[in-house]
Amino acid sequence: MPEQDADGLIVAHYGVAVGVRTETGETVKVRVRRRSGHVVGDRVIVREGVLERLPRRSELRRLDNNGEVRLVASNLDVLGIVIAPLPLSAESFLDRAIVTARATGMEPFLVLNKSDLEGSDELAAEMSTRYGDLMPLFPVSAVDGIGLDALIGFFAEGRRGAFVGTTGVGKSSIMNVLCPDIDLAVGEINEVTGLGRHTTTVSTLHSLPGGGELIDTPGFRDFGLAEIEPAELGGWFPGFESVVAEGCRFRNCLHRSEPGCGLTAAVGSGAVPETRRASYLRILEELEEHQARLPRRKD
Repeated sequence: MPEQDADGLIVAHYGVAVGVRTETGETVKVRVRRRSGHVVGDRVIVREGVLERLPRRSELRRLDNNGEVRLVASNLDVLGIVIAPLPLSAESFLDRAIVTARATGMEPFLVLNKSDLEGSDELAAEMSTRYGDLMPLFPVSAVDGIGLDALIGFFAEGRRGAFVGTTGVGKSSIMNVLCPDIDLAVGEINEVTGLGRHTTTVSTLHSLPGGGELIDTPGFRDFGLAEIEPAELGGWFPGFESVVAEGCRFRNCLHRSEPGCGLTAAVGSGAVPETRRASYLRILEELEEHQARLPRRKD
């Protein structure tokens, strides 16, 4: 524990304690309440064993098993969405991830893993057609190393990020290749002292050998868009950039069937495929359902 105030970065979370990397490069454990609200990526000041959290520039959230939105990590620059020819990820999953990144201050990018498998070229072409120049696309293979140099170089420019993806696409395999220390054992945490041996962390931040940082987010399965208002969705949705630029007749247009809707006109002219509107409407419905479940605020 530092004897005086110290600025630091939370690099590991153990439930009842966090690991804080100070400006000297030393990592110290600080005990916290189990639901303290601190997450990996938080900039903090350590004062006499107590953490003071500094403002966040971005937040990554997920849905837990009860449908509640939980904060996973903070202060990320980029969010890597991992896909593969097998198993294929749903279009709505990709769009939800991209919206999450954009709405919370992160730059999304796509990682096409298992590029050595049959069907990877077709998937890469489909992604290029769907998302065009909206974000970088890295075809890689965690098994034989194809394309990993480009991905390493992307992070080496000083980016901090995380990977998300549906089960089976190989997110963990990529993490293990990029972060050689990812499998190091972590000490078990004592409920009283916050110290011990042999416990898996909730999440951890890893410095890449070539530069940049990756946050490992175990158990990440889906995204929470709870803090995005339905009327804001169109502004973050990939492929609607021209629609947003042109505008609609009504400022709060939901791009469903309102008169003077720019999206309706774009779909009619073929500028936006109908499949893109269908994906947007699925996510819009999810947002509206969530909003309907929230308790009403009293005036």
